Amino acid sequence: MQLKRVVVTGLGAVTPLGNNIIDYWTNLVNGVSGAAFIKRFDATKFKTRFACEVKGFNVDDYFDKKEARKIDAYSHYGIASATQAIADSGIDKEGIDKNEIGVIWGSGIGGLDTFQTETFAFAKGDGTPRFNPFFIPKMIADICSGHISIRFGLRGPNFTTVSACASSTNALIDAFNYIRWGKANAIVTGGSEAAINESGIGGFNACQAMSQRNDSPETASRPYDKERDGFVLGEGGGALVLEELDHAQKRGAKIYAEIIGGGMSGDAFHITAPHPDGLGATLVMSRALKDAGIQATEIDYINTHGTSTPLGDSAELKAIGNVFGEHAFKLNISSTKSMTGHLLGAAGAIEAIATVLAVKNNIVPPTINHSVVDPEIDSRLNLTLNKMQARTINVALTNTFGFGGHNAAVVVKKFIQ
Repeated sequence: MQLKRVVVTGLGAVTPLGNNIIDYWTNLVNGVSGAAFIKRFDATKFKTRFACEVKGFNVDDYFDKKEARKIDAYSHYGIASATQAIADSGIDKEGIDKNEIGVIWGSGIGGLDTFQTETFAFAKGDGTPRFNPFFIPKMIADICSGHISIRFGLRGPNFTTVSACASSTNALIDAFNYIRWGKANAIVTGGSEAAINESGIGGFNACQAMSQRNDSPETASRPYDKERDGFVLGEGGGALVLEELDHAQKRGAKIYAEIIGGGMSGDAFHITAPHPDGLGATLVMSRALKDAGIQATEIDYINTHGTSTPLGDSAELKAIGNVFGEHAFKLNISSTKSMTGHLLGAAGAIEAIATVLAVKNNIVPPTINHSVVDPEIDSRLNLTLNKMQARTINVALTNTFGFGGHNAAVVVKKFIQ
């Protein structure tokens, strides 16, 4: 079977750095931190009192008040980013066969805020089971893809992937495969998450996974820094429209970049910690390169998982060394989580967008907040510290790894006719 080429024709984002693609990319390139003290609830009793919250998002821009109340925040962010991406791509125009356009979404947690609100209310009550009739439809992790499909009448493949922090990268890989196998003409893919509440902060604190740098929230996410002490929780959504090349060209669509490969693997090691030698990460990057049909030496930039955890950052860099050898010192590496925080199931989506824009614009976003050199990290690696770098980027790789040992990687290439 002749595989079809898959290109990116639309982008949308709701992030801690901005609620549209232009603001998101501008702040990434300029090294802006999205972290600050939590405003959504009183976090003074928690070990971590800060996060990367979405700022200035107006629900009324996308929903009427009645509709908004029936939808969890994670779906608000997802539908908003998908609405932007669809408008950007033009696939919603008259004459396009929506039977051949699908939605494949990713979310690691789904409607945590709805779950918390409803269960807290029940616990405080008299024991009578009074629940919002929209409790389950608001909460379930698949509902955002359903909302996007319904809103735009997209009747192609429709489902959600759940693989913790790798969720939206797995969704992107599935979308890529469905299109190149001829199962759809286009797919709206991405992910969304809204876990900044008492349950999310408390739960991740109990896992000892998050930074507790309450004296300096804006510098807390510091991948590769010797004093890194955990990730910073983020929220939001990111959407990409993937499209079969001929379909996109026939309708005159603009093309950001081409997706040429994807890889998946399991660490088979621990529920929260990566394999210390990066075995799963080594395997997933190798599989992504093989699927793309390219050599390791063709990669110019890696957008890493880079969560700012002591174990995770080291394991990923070991894996990069395993896969790329001496070429690892010739490419750029950066972690955009240093700015956005960790969006959990939506991380892969917004980082794929960052990678697509890096390829399109020949700019590597920085890894910010680095101040103390970690002697355990090879100093020959170009981690793009604290300031963006301009370079030709023909091919880039983006990694995401999730609790449970779920690993996913995608290869993005500059579009050439």
